[in-house]
Amino acid sequence: MSLFWSVIRQLAEIEAMAATSKKFITRNEWEKKLNDVKIRKEDMNKLVMNFLVTEGYVDAAEKFRKESGTEPDIDLGTITDRMAVKKAVQSGNVEDAIEKVNDLNPEILDTNPQLFFHLQQQRLIELIRNGKVEEALEFAQEELAPRGEENQSFLEELERTVALLAFEDVKNSPVGDLLDISQRLKTASEVNAAILTSQSHEKDPKLPSLLRMLLWAQNQLDEKAAYPRITDLFTATLEDPSV
Repeated sequence: MSLFWSVIRQLAEIEAMAATSKKFITRNEWEKKLNDVKIRKEDMNKLVMNFLVTEGYVDAAEKFRKESGTEPDIDLGTITDRMAVKKAVQSGNVEDAIEKVNDLNPEILDTNPQLFFHLQQQRLIELIRNGKVEEALEFAQEELAPRGEENQSFLEELERTVALLAFEDVKNSPVGDLLDISQRLKTASEVNAAILTSQSHEKDPKLPSLLRMLLWAQNQLDEKAAYPRITDLFTATLEDPSV
């Protein structure tokens, strides 16, 4: 975070100079600017807790709470229930996931027709994956077709899903991606976000957004100056500017 604010501050300073040529900033100058930025440890701890809670790392969140004294903004017990729903979708047990969501809060699906459709669509995908062709067709006709008649987007998604039945080599077909694990993860992520929203919690952790802001700030500053920049977010190592 300190690097992000340093980049923002430096960008403002350079733009204020209105110079026609790029400014060259040495590593010593840049590190001094980084050291001048003060971030409270409490704010850093809240950022970490936000990530752990949003992503569902309940054990890590509990341990971090005890070690840092940082209180989460939701009951950690609700994380276990939310992760049970997410795990059910990821394993293809969609009916169980729907039951668990309704146990948590029936209004989640009642007020979110798109989410409910996507869960039902995932149920259809799982039936096709398991070779239950007749059951899949019956389910599509009774549960999904009526929703498709009311919503053009739903209809297109339904047609694409049913098209899985038309290919012998489904995995290499134009719709083969629906059988990838990424499709389950996408649906699970959508359910997870809906549950968080129902609990008045951000659906996305703040840390990735801050990292995206850091990259944006660096890209803006690249046009104004040569400076030590981060090219690998995993190590956060500063790379010396080219002369």
